[in-house]
Amino acid sequence: MGSRRPSATIAIIVRVKVLFFGMLKDVAGRAADEVEMPEGATLGDVFDHYAASYPRFREYSGSIVLARNQEFSSRAEAAAAGDEIAFMPPVSGGSGYVQRIVDEAGNLFALTRDEIDAGAVKGGLLQGRDGALTVFEGVVRNNTNGRPTERLEYECYEAMAVKMMARIGKEISEAHEISRIAMVHRLGRMEIGETSVVIAVAAPHRKPAFAAALEGINRLKKLVPIWKKEYFADGEVWVDGEWDDGVLNQ
Repeated sequence: MGSRRPSATIAIIVRVKVLFFGMLKDVAGRAADEVEMPEGATLGDVFDHYAASYPRFREYSGSIVLARNQEFSSRAEAAAAGDEIAFMPPVSGGSGYVQRIVDEAGNLFALTRDEIDAGAVKGGLLQGRDGALTVFEGVVRNNTNGRPTERLEYECYEAMAVKMMARIGKEISEAHEISRIAMVHRLGRMEIGETSVVIAVAAPHRKPAFAAALEGINRLKKLVPIWKKEYFADGEVWVDGEWDDGVLNQ
């Protein structure tokens, strides 16, 4: 009886889609790519694969956050076939909606490429029991630290951004005595004086309305994957922001 030859081990490969945002898109020279990785590879391994080709990824490594299938993820998490993995630099904290969620309580979370109609946004929140309506509007200013600004452009990871806005809004509604909240951010090109973001809060009393609106814009700027590029007469730059500590420490 002849000896049995050992069977060869077949390596299993998984293919994933990778998205690049903000300045990372400029460094990579593209917005998306597909890559094959060995089974068991982690999101960190996927990042290392690209950092080997683009050393600037390594320079920004400490502030880049990864997402897997539109959820913030640890670099230690394993990648699976068909995953959508996003590399996201620090966020910059901004009618037809390109993405919109209206929950069961009537809260609104949306992204638009049109001018934001703040009146329409706040008008959909008020109820008979409300005695306060707070509206925050972020607008495009004409300078950054004295350097004249010509215009801005915002881009984002749209599907994840609107989901994160809805999650923030739900948590704020549970933490403050408010009736409804709306968060709307504009994308694309914006001129000086135009509104980039609106946070509106309706509540029975003014104190929780003010507190909820402030928390809303502060958390949006650190948790929602939106990036801002500023254009000057002598150049352009992606604006450095910062992630929430809880995201960076995943």
